[in-house]
Amino acid sequence: MSGYGDFSQFYDRLMTDVDYDGYADYLLSLFEKFGGKRPRTVLDVACGSGSLCEAFVKRGVDPIGIDASEEMLFAAHEKPLLQQHDVMLLQQDMRELDLYGTSDGAVCVLDSLNHLRDTADVACVLRRLRLFVEPGGLFIFDVNTPYKHREVLGNNAFVFEEEDFVCVWRNRYVSKTCTVDMLLDFFVETETGEYERLTDTVRERAYTRATWEKLLADTGWDPLTVFAHKTTEEPTDTCERWVFVARNNRTVEEATFKGDNIYYG
Repeated sequence: MSGYGDFSQFYDRLMTDVDYDGYADYLLSLFEKFGGKRPRTVLDVACGSGSLCEAFVKRGVDPIGIDASEEMLFAAHEKPLLQQHDVMLLQQDMRELDLYGTSDGAVCVLDSLNHLRDTADVACVLRRLRLFVEPGGLFIFDVNTPYKHREVLGNNAFVFEEEDFVCVWRNRYVSKTCTVDMLLDFFVETETGEYERLTDTVRERAYTRATWEKLLADTGWDPLTVFAHKTTEEPTDTCERWVFVARNNRTVEEATFKGDNIYYG
């Protein structure tokens, strides 16, 4: 799993191009289309700094945010809207997800599942999620595609310059595993006018569409459809991000038989 240490204090400022309100509307439209109704509770897996949780709260949906990064959760805790609504934020590795009850559905966005470095980890997360999403509930997630890793991120470098810091983002692409190792150097201006260098690393791995669909089916999810990012259209060969919609095929009887704590709040 990739960590977000020093990166966390710059994350929101580097992600200003993400329309979280628009993304929340899109996700909720998929819940309504494939689940028949808008969820009351949504588990936001790898919630990061809580911006999507904020967007759900604005729409009357009760989110539960989990993230492995203490620093990212600290940023989420600082958001006034999440404090006002007492949103539950939990520090958990998604592979060890553990809740007291279930949610109507779950989401995982902005390529967070790409941080899982092998299919065994992916399968572990999907099995854990199946326990904490209501029977028949949906899991909607997006992932970077192999095309994006190969052709867009690749061995490229990017520079982001703000008034008080500069970020130099360098990638190393490993074709055998379709993995991109990202080295982020932040040069932050101090009170003395000098610059302090902070470094963080992130690794992402892309899997084929067939691999994602097989992993879902093998772990008890019905893969319903795949869309190009933020659309309801079939992905093209040059699609950079896929959106999967899957249904938890576990029945209430099966869950009750296994003694799981099913919550219908």
